Amino acid sequence: MAETTTGVAPTTETGLPKGFRGAEQGWPELHRIPHPPRRLPLLGDVLGADRRTPVQDSMRYARQLGPIFRRMAFGKEFVFVWGAELAADMADESRFAKHVGLGVANLRPVAGDGLFTAYNHEPNWQLAHDVLAPGFSREAMEGYHPMMLAVAGRLTDHWDRELAAGRAVDVPGDMTKLTLETIARTGFGHDFGSFERPRLHPFVNAMVGTLTYAQRLNSVPAPLAPLLLRGASRRNEADIAYLNRTVDDLVRARRESGEGGGGDLLDRMLETAHPETGERLSAENVRRQVITFLVAGHETTSGALSFALHYLSRHPEIAARARAEVDAVWGDAEVPGYDQVAKLRYVRRVLDEALRLWPTAPAFAREARLDTVLAGDHPMRRGGWALVLTSMLHRDPEVWGADAERFDPDRFDPKAVRSRAKHTFKPFGTGARACIGRQFALHEATLVLGLLLRRYDLRPDPDYRLRVTERLTLMPEGLRLHLERRTVSAGVSPAPAPDEAPSELRCPVHGAGD
Repeated sequence: MAETTTGVAPTTETGLPKGFRGAEQGWPELHRIPHPPRRLPLLGDVLGADRRTPVQDSMRYARQLGPIFRRMAFGKEFVFVWGAELAADMADESRFAKHVGLGVANLRPVAGDGLFTAYNHEPNWQLAHDVLAPGFSREAMEGYHPMMLAVAGRLTDHWDRELAAGRAVDVPGDMTKLTLETIARTGFGHDFGSFERPRLHPFVNAMVGTLTYAQRLNSVPAPLAPLLLRGASRRNEADIAYLNRTVDDLVRARRESGEGGGGDLLDRMLETAHPETGERLSAENVRRQVITFLVAGHETTSGALSFALHYLSRHPEIAARARAEVDAVWGDAEVPGYDQVAKLRYVRRVLDEALRLWPTAPAFAREARLDTVLAGDHPMRRGGWALVLTSMLHRDPEVWGADAERFDPDRFDPKAVRSRAKHTFKPFGTGARACIGRQFALHEATLVLGLLLRRYDLRPDPDYRLRVTERLTLMPEGLRLHLERRTVSAGVSPAPAPDEAPSELRCPVHGAGD
């Protein structure tokens, strides 16, 4: 799908993205799939729904309707899958592939055929994947580690100032600053100066604006969108223009400086040819990939850190266990080495459990490569698609038990991981189009949690109740924590059992050694 010069994706006469097809075209026995009660003609399943929280509405319907259900919007059907058997079947790469769903398609005006938003038939995603994959090798990750530490130091300096002033810290806001600076510095040699600003950088505001607009397009009746979203559409075009200008300036500065970034992601985009074909990324595609990494590379990680910190503050016994591990593993080292992060096995379980309950990318879409039958029960035509509702897959009681809503990091004890069926934990998607930067995100988030636990005791606001805001990704809303500075005491607890594999070698998305 080509973008127009205004940055607005072409649409059909219904107002939907060009090429969009409802699920009714791909499911010949759609009538067998339950839908919410009180469906209205034309409007669909709108009674009791909140356009600001479509994911949480879908989670509520999932509990009522079971492991496969459908919802109607825009006069079109959307099929949702969350049962473990069904989701595992859709992970079969020989029969299913990534589907660029409605929410993702709404981001194509800004990200085009970037890694996240490209259609499967577009060649640039594979070209970019092959060129950029070495940027997430162990060697590259070791090079990023000191820069991650430097940015984390700016966060703790900021939190020290807030603590001295007696103020609670804005967790989602500060995690967003942290992760934006981390991906900008490690990937592109750029500094947004987020911690030196009294407010979020305009890039973040523009990014949130585009994500929020894409979310709103999902929940506004298509014929009414031009009227209801006229002002929002103008703001979205301005946001896209700002993102493009920012990235163009970043790339231009790199080219004009004549200096490389030491093999960072931008160097690879500008200088590296495909190892087999010799192809290079075009200037337009470089821009799209940079935007993709800046947006996806920090938005989801900031949410994961924010949810993890929320749960740590609410479970002091879990925080104490994680903190004891940090003290034991890192000892009196001023800063941890790269390999020491992977040894924080319990801290990593805390992160995994936060991603289980609130995967910040809460769903992904899959389409049939050929006519098939899903889990031996539901016929699908080639091109038929469904949304895998990750936030409910991770709560399937048949996999996670009757207490699946409870926060318990020991669900990711190595023995427990080995006992579960494959494809039951999918915070980074699945298959060939899964998140290329997942190990980058996991290393960064585990490092930051370790540093914060080592330095602070976390105190929640007793009146706070978790609220989740949706802008295609998920984030705790209004989360603020009080801090107490602690004195590091090395060696206060025994190190983890030696038979546990370091977390870097046990990727719960794909399996050991991935």
